[in-house]
Amino acid sequence: MSQSAIIEEIRAERVRQDEKWGEQNHPPFIWLVVLGEEVGEACEAALEAQYGGKPLANYRAELVQVAAVALAAIECLDRWETP
Repeated sequence: MSQSAIIEEIRAERVRQDEKWGEQNHPPFIWLVVLGEEVGEACEAALEAQYGGKPLANYRAELVQVAAVALAAIECLDRWETP
């Protein structure tokens, strides 16, 4: 899959997140907690793929969510920094 297609997946996940939760404006610490939770889910999916026979597609889906949350945190920071 091309890089642009992957970025489009991340963008689509961001749209989904905004539709589900609305615009999120958390302080940096909270964003890191949310991001850490998503990374934890990616770790779990990787372990399940390695030792539990689960598909790597689950791990990949979690990585898309990690990237989307990181993007959301950057968007929030930019809203704070831009008058």
